[in-house]
Amino acid sequence: MPLIRAEHLVKEYRRPRQHSGRFFGVRTLFTRESVVTRAVEDISIFNEGEVVGYLGPNGAGKSTTIKMLAGILVPTNGSCEVAGIVPWENRSANAMNIGVVFGQRSQLWWDLPLDESLHLIGKMYRMEPERFRRQREMLVDLLDMQPFLQTPVRQLSLGQRMSGDLAAAVLYEPPVLFLDEPTVGLDVIAKERMRSFVEQINRDNRTTVLLTTHDLDDVERLCKRIIIIDEGRVLFDGRAADLKRRYAPHRLLDVVVAGDATERLETVANTLPHGAQSVSLDGMKATFEIDPEIIRVADVIADVSSRVPVIDLGVRESPLEGIIREIYEAREVTR
Repeated sequence: MPLIRAEHLVKEYRRPRQHSGRFFGVRTLFTRESVVTRAVEDISIFNEGEVVGYLGPNGAGKSTTIKMLAGILVPTNGSCEVAGIVPWENRSANAMNIGVVFGQRSQLWWDLPLDESLHLIGKMYRMEPERFRRQREMLVDLLDMQPFLQTPVRQLSLGQRMSGDLAAAVLYEPPVLFLDEPTVGLDVIAKERMRSFVEQINRDNRTTVLLTTHDLDDVERLCKRIIIIDEGRVLFDGRAADLKRRYAPHRLLDVVVAGDATERLETVANTLPHGAQSVSLDGMKATFEIDPEIIRVADVIADVSSRVPVIDLGVRESPLEGIIREIYEAREVTR
């Protein structure tokens, strides 16, 4: 049975219909008419032991879904269980099984040193002293928190506070972790620390992770499976590799040549074999797009190398960012 099981979730918000004209405020106050907005519409999620990227543009319903799974919101329709518990029916029991990190909010005590916040969370979750000590030491080491453990939370940098929030969310070893924009605003070093940590707890503890993010580097690094939603409905649910094969099956070949061969590189770019084309050319550097169903990448490399002195080359897949942007703009998976 999946640790996260959500079926046909719907969340509606109702507000009084606004009237115009004289006494519109009084009319709005006493009206029975309402406007219904569906933040989530028929979403189903099943997950156990995976890091799943939950993607969508602003207002798509990502945070609303997580709040229902966390028991903060009650769905209008549908059902869900997290680790066998209906979240909104037993919030206390559900809280013992989940960790939640909201990138824009902190669960730490603002005026207390970070270490005291961790001790309080250990007591709240009734951790035995030896288990707490072991978990705390492991998290301090993995997230490199020793230099700021005694610093009040309000004095921490954003990256330090996010490390503290992540430690607080997994301190009691919950089997399910919800991460809502955990790397927003972080620098390169802090992002790498976050990603490495999520990779490790998923690998070592089989922690089930649902990750919402706008940073597709997070997705490329952590998620083999992604769910894309828009306007509260699922557009795609599957492996990231399958989405790439569907939208961008080609490969990109980056080539750098010696400085005296730039003119010859331009000639090569204009006379590539069938199945390959130039997508960028800038002096000594060029990028070629290759369709592997028509021609092998190795054959294109051999052709280019025979005509110009290559000093560096690399083969890569198309970035996920362009694919996701195309889906957002179309508001559907079109292929």
